[in-house]
Amino acid sequence: MASIFSRIVAGEIPCYKVAEDDKYFAFLDINPMVKGHTLVIPKREVDYIFDLDDDELAGLHLFAKRIAKAQKAAFPCQRIGMAVLGMEVPHTHIHLIPLQRESDMLFSNPKLSFTPEEFAEIAAKIREQL
Repeated sequence: MASIFSRIVAGEIPCYKVAEDDKYFAFLDINPMVKGHTLVIPKREVDYIFDLDDDELAGLHLFAKRIAKAQKAAFPCQRIGMAVLGMEVPHTHIHLIPLQRESDMLFSNPKLSFTPEEFAEIAAKIREQL
């Protein structure tokens, strides 16, 4: 069975898409730690990031870099933090998180909730910076 992320890429499950190309896809985390928290994935379903071939791994990071620059422009912050945990969904993904302080990156922090309209506005704000 395809992962939830593969089903998002296929359009079977809705998301707040930020960007995509032929190999990679970026969308908002629906349980964000901060405004603008985005997930970046390869379209090809691979469970563990270090099982990607070298070109895919490099491409994923270059795609993530474009998204991070757009996030920083859309939501001014000190940095865009990057985390790869991958325990909750068996599909490689990078969390890109706008940070004002290191503690913004603690996954144990309470998650934010936004309305569908707010999520759409956040995604549009990042897309405008691409």
